[in-house]
Amino acid sequence: MTIDYPSTQAGEEPQLPWCQTPLKHSKALSKAAGYKVYMKLENMQPSGSYKSRGMGNMYLRSLAQLPDPSRARFYCSSGGNAGLAAATAGKMLGCPTTVVVSRRTSELMRNKIRDMDADLHVFGDSLNEADEHMREVLMKSDPGAIYCPPFDHPYVWEGNSTIITEIAQQLPASHPVPDAIVFSVGGGGLFNGIVSGMKAYGWQDVPIIAVETEGAHSLSASLKAGDHVTLPGITSRATSLGATRVSRQTWEYARDGGRSAGLDVRSVVLTDDEALMGCVRLAEDERLLVEDACGVSVATVCDGALRRACPELNEDSLVVVIVCGGLNVTMEMLLEAKAKHMCAAQSKLELKKQQVAIKETPVPALESPTGSSRPSLSSRWSWRWRRTST
Repeated sequence: MTIDYPSTQAGEEPQLPWCQTPLKHSKALSKAAGYKVYMKLENMQPSGSYKSRGMGNMYLRSLAQLPDPSRARFYCSSGGNAGLAAATAGKMLGCPTTVVVSRRTSELMRNKIRDMDADLHVFGDSLNEADEHMREVLMKSDPGAIYCPPFDHPYVWEGNSTIITEIAQQLPASHPVPDAIVFSVGGGGLFNGIVSGMKAYGWQDVPIIAVETEGAHSLSASLKAGDHVTLPGITSRATSLGATRVSRQTWEYARDGGRSAGLDVRSVVLTDDEALMGCVRLAEDERLLVEDACGVSVATVCDGALRRACPELNEDSLVVVIVCGGLNVTMEMLLEAKAKHMCAAQSKLELKKQQVAIKETPVPALESPTGSSRPSLSSRWSWRWRRTST
């Protein structure tokens, strides 16, 4: 699926604020999973995540419609990665950008957004509060304001659909269609873009493995309820997946397991600790540093969750996992997560050893102070009855 943009005044193609990323076969992940695993390395985008595609397309489409693009200022509310992608696109295209994040966004991510020369505001305790403040206060006083939703907009989905365009061109000729596509789901911007691309290539029968973390599982909760529900709050550490409600388009695609839309959608939910260990595995096996919102998809592929969701996969199957990226991570975070995991695993092992030792220890027979065994219960009661009767 290709996107055509108007030429610049000089007749040149506009600069794209994203890039084509590699599709790499991973021997380590394939060995762990039991089938061929290919990684789409979206962590190599200019902003460090796939968000560069959607936000970049949002900027280009919006600028093409303005009579005077020089007056435009872009506004994006974000948990982190979308805001960083917007700031990066703004810097690459020379467009002023304002990003509003909530107080839950880490100082690490705030500094990365500031480094892209964006005007950063911190407001509220949730993305909804930050977004409302941006639209009702900041944008109302700016006649050149352009609103950039982090995930719920057709321009964002269109940009994200280019992932499938590239995958279709990069897959080996011997296996031109994947047997499953695995990726993380937050608000649904990536989900909608991938579905759009799959429809364009006739891949509707390919299983879509939608992965979330516990506490940010708004899609899974909706599928279980059979209705488009809103989570009461986000409790997961994977704040980049922290949308309490997926977009309406995502729900329309995914409801009934995708059957209503002619798709095959399967939901997987893992814990925060499993997501972090997915990051650790990717760092150790592939030397790639990603945040937990991305690591949860790696954990799904390697630790058996995908096998349970897709029992039809075998050693000849080819699975694509979208390494969506994200810069809210440091090596110190992963080292701490690994140490915690190893400590917990050691504690479980020691507890299991103790339980086995208790089961195998023989229980000695109870004896009287003189060393003789106590009489049976029936004989003691019969002796008492004879004594009373005399």
